[in-house]
Amino acid sequence: MTQPTVSNHTATADRVARICGAVDELRPALVAFAQGLVRIPSLPGQEAPAHDYVAVKLRALQLDVAIVESRFDELRGHPAFNDDGLAPEGRINVVARWPGATPSRSRSLILNGHLDVVSAGNVALWTDAPFSGVIRGGRLYGRGACDMKSGVTAAVFALEALMRIGRRPGGDVTVQTVSGEESGGVGTLTTIVKGCRADAAIILEPTTLKLCPIQSGALTFRLRVDGRSIHACMKRLGVSAIEKACYLIGRLNAFDRARHLARPSPYYPDPLNIAPISVGTLSGGDWHSTVPQESVIEGRFGIFAGESVADAQQAFVAAVHDASAADPWLREHPPALEWFEGQFEAGQTDTAAPILLALATCHEAMAGEPAVMEGVTYGSDLRLFTNHAGIPAVLYGPGDVANAHTVDEFIEVEEVVTATKVLALTIDTWCA
Repeated sequence: MTQPTVSNHTATADRVARICGAVDELRPALVAFAQGLVRIPSLPGQEAPAHDYVAVKLRALQLDVAIVESRFDELRGHPAFNDDGLAPEGRINVVARWPGATPSRSRSLILNGHLDVVSAGNVALWTDAPFSGVIRGGRLYGRGACDMKSGVTAAVFALEALMRIGRRPGGDVTVQTVSGEESGGVGTLTTIVKGCRADAAIILEPTTLKLCPIQSGALTFRLRVDGRSIHACMKRLGVSAIEKACYLIGRLNAFDRARHLARPSPYYPDPLNIAPISVGTLSGGDWHSTVPQESVIEGRFGIFAGESVADAQQAFVAAVHDASAADPWLREHPPALEWFEGQFEAGQTDTAAPILLALATCHEAMAGEPAVMEGVTYGSDLRLFTNHAGIPAVLYGPGDVANAHTVDEFIEVEEVVTATKVLALTIDTWCA
């Protein structure tokens, strides 16, 4: 891997015009490819057909295409491994390499995107079938259209656009489509364990074409709260585990606010929503006329960039302890804490990293406006590149994450086209 340096390869008007022309010519094929990819219901554990679809296209571009299987027995000992509880068989990933002309003297790049999508939920709420891939009003609709099959499409067609105008990169360009990002990141972790490396990585998450080199982490927690059951008519002689849980939730909200006030960041537009604590489920009781004996709180505890998992867990334990110590019942009956399922680190690339400068320059050349740099509040595969592969990485792609994981998920087609142009110019600049 070569040492990243600031490039002198400027975005000339001629290169911009040629790339734009090539992408515009490819637009019908690009849209059709994205529609076809959205129409494949690649739910977690069922990603293989979507990978096969992309692999066919990448082979047609004469790239070196490898199918890389995620084997849990090979990953389980890795500190970043998260067992998503799905059957490990058939969890494949695609790694396609466009060999550079002068790899020893040029920088390399990974373009990474996941193909797993979340459930469509209540299908009756959708205007069209969740995997319709329909185009209406300049928008592509369907589960995965925004998160993040359109980003993958942009990467594939960025390469084809460069091939069309005869621009071969000096350094290697690798396109990775991975499984399991939504449930822990086993796909990208597999590529790292298998030795895939580059001088930088662009992860094609929906960022509305903002540069996002910082991601918060998230830990999933469970708190079991004990009460004292009794007939509801004798409520004052019992202790409601649900009421004690509600007390704890209130204290966690105050803890959340205090954490944010102590850790401001210029890269987040909402200073109180950087690494939020959110309660997702609250359950308790077994009869409407009985004071509940037990309740269970489950939620997500955000980790700030630069904060270790161990430090974050310690802070959470202290907050629960302090809240319990202030309540006479909980002082004697402290809640039991369990960390389970996803335990995602935070991740961060230096905001002065050369890949960010190159991407920002290319974005401005193609989008006609300065690039905006922000952090994201969600976990992503960026942490795997930065923390476990030593690769500077940035999230950058078409689509608004507010349209992901929701009914009638969509993406603006024009934004996908713009992203394709930016990625093509970035490859041509970074890997020159």
